Amino acid sequence: MGSPLLRAGCTGCPLLGCSHSSVGRSGSSRYWEGQIATVWPYSPQPGHNSTARRLATASQPSSQTFPFPSPAGSGYLSGASSSGDGSDGSSSLGAGDGSGGSSPSGAGDGSGASPFFPGDGGTPPMSAASWKEWTVDPSSDVYFNWLKVMVFPVLYNWVIIIFRTCFMDMEYNYLPVWLTLDYLSDLLYVVDVIIKFNTGFLEHGIMVQERSRLNRRYLHTSEFFFDALSLLPTDLLYLWLGIHCPMVRINRFLRIPRLFEAFDRMETRTSYPNSFRLCKLMLYTFVLIHWNSCGYFALSRTIGFGVDPWVYPNITDPDFASELRQYIYSFWISTLVFTTVGDTPVPEREEEYLFMIADLLIAVLVFASIVGNVGNVITNLNNADNAFFPNHELVKSYMKTHRVNKDLQTRVNGWYQHLHINKKMTRENEILQLLPDRLRAEVAVSVHMGTLSKVTIFQNCEMSLLEELVLKLKPQVYSPREYVCKKGDIGHEMYIIKEGKLAVVADDGVTEFAVLGEGNFFGEISILNIKGNKSGNRRTANIRSIGHSDLFCLSKEDLKGVLTEFPDAKRILEEKGRQILMKMGILDESMVGVEEKKELTVSRLNEIEGKLDSLQTKLARLLAELESNTYKLRIRLEQLENETSEWELPEVEHEEERGEKDGEDDGEGEVKGDRVEGESGKKVGKKEDEPGPSKGE
Repeated sequence: MGSPLLRAGCTGCPLLGCSHSSVGRSGSSRYWEGQIATVWPYSPQPGHNSTARRLATASQPSSQTFPFPSPAGSGYLSGASSSGDGSDGSSSLGAGDGSGGSSPSGAGDGSGASPFFPGDGGTPPMSAASWKEWTVDPSSDVYFNWLKVMVFPVLYNWVIIIFRTCFMDMEYNYLPVWLTLDYLSDLLYVVDVIIKFNTGFLEHGIMVQERSRLNRRYLHTSEFFFDALSLLPTDLLYLWLGIHCPMVRINRFLRIPRLFEAFDRMETRTSYPNSFRLCKLMLYTFVLIHWNSCGYFALSRTIGFGVDPWVYPNITDPDFASELRQYIYSFWISTLVFTTVGDTPVPEREEEYLFMIADLLIAVLVFASIVGNVGNVITNLNNADNAFFPNHELVKSYMKTHRVNKDLQTRVNGWYQHLHINKKMTRENEILQLLPDRLRAEVAVSVHMGTLSKVTIFQNCEMSLLEELVLKLKPQVYSPREYVCKKGDIGHEMYIIKEGKLAVVADDGVTEFAVLGEGNFFGEISILNIKGNKSGNRRTANIRSIGHSDLFCLSKEDLKGVLTEFPDAKRILEEKGRQILMKMGILDESMVGVEEKKELTVSRLNEIEGKLDSLQTKLARLLAELESNTYKLRIRLEQLENETSEWELPEVEHEEERGEKDGEDDGEGEVKGDRVEGESGKKVGKKEDEPGPSKGE
């Protein structure tokens, strides 16, 4: 089917194949079906029709137009007002009488009513496009019911084909029936393949319904290969082998995985899975014995009826000539073999010995399988009992070991018997703990919300609070004359009576002040911590069970944990509890202010203590950071010293070399100086030695 948006589109849009005329859309409704992908991104022109605009332009400006020329070629379509009478076909959703027939959803007398919008006189037809988009959810009831249907053709082929092959009299006498059932099962096989082509699958948690992907996925699986082999027209071999050769249909056995899938789904959906497992085991055993009985009769026919005591007796004997007797006798022999009962005829031929050896080997496996499966069923039943009810044997062993007195043992045993006889469960939270939180809450609400809503202090509370409290309820069962609470005990929980009667008794245990029945509750004041309560958190009465009583227990810690998330509900509950205490006369209003001051002081002290702890934590963090930074700085300085020391070494060596050179130069200078001084001395000496001129000269 086309989109409702497009079906409600403008009658004057040329892309939708219509025009502004009294003819309407009769000749063009087929054209615009193929234009859905093109027109969809655009919103209708204001004034074309109001319903289309409401459906398609909720998040788009109303001034958008179809970017297509109008029939008159005058730019964009402007459309006609939808407020007309609808008689000229200019409004697809006219508010008039709809007499022109051009409005697919006329709001008038219904003569032009649309078949696409509910409530306007029409019903949506199923088009070919809808059938092409049809898919099956593998988790739906439709798919599950189809699997149950497929059990019959698969079992039919596995049972009847071998039966007709070996018991030829049945084949000849009932051939029309067999052929009808054969081709009916083939028809179901074909329909099953079509359903598999249209079966969706999950990808990232989302159901894939795209036809091309579904086909591609099924075609690339081995399942499709075997399904195709099971549908090969092997019946054409009848033309060559004859019509009385049903073994040509042996390829129909390949559809056996469908049977296993159906049984698995049934086992998960049935309320009695253990009984279903036993029935399934018996069915498998029957099919196996059926095949063996057919093989026995066929071997007897090959060897010869009545030639020895092991084979089937001679069919000329009237007692063994009937078709029903032939099958029942063969089935009886096979049952004796597979159950290892014995008393079977002794074989005399090699073929008979080989057949019996194979049967005995199979019988061992069958017997072991039956024993193992029955043992598993019994174990599952015991596990189910242990999951629902406490283990009585452990408690009895404990009491016997510690020599508990007989009277107390009798009371404990009576309590356990009451649980089992009346199917009372005390471990509901453990049973439901594997469910997701939201689903577990819904289950608990459906079971216990009626009981919790009867509690006065919880009435008019928000539903989310009650849903949280329902998960905290713990069922408890009390025996006759057993005390639920005694006067003066410290109260840590409140009780809601689900079933049974309890008595408020005096300290002597004889005088009864009142009787509490189903829906009553007690102990709610002790878990609310009402300020000014003279009795504190202690019980003010003795509550004793008259007979067997079922109660729900809500602990103080659970209620406190839930109320921290609901402060408004906490104030409401405290106010209701205060009103109850005032009616009882045990509320001291003078103590309210003192307790509030104490609580305020305690809260301030706690706040200061918390801030001090925070400051200490910050100080410790700063000290740690300071120590870390100091250590890092010291390491860095050492690294810098090492680096600078390496940089100064060449300069020192150079200075030493220069010093050595300067020393050598100084030495040489001194030597040279000595030499110069020596030479100059010699010269001076010579000059001194030379005689100077005399005065006379």
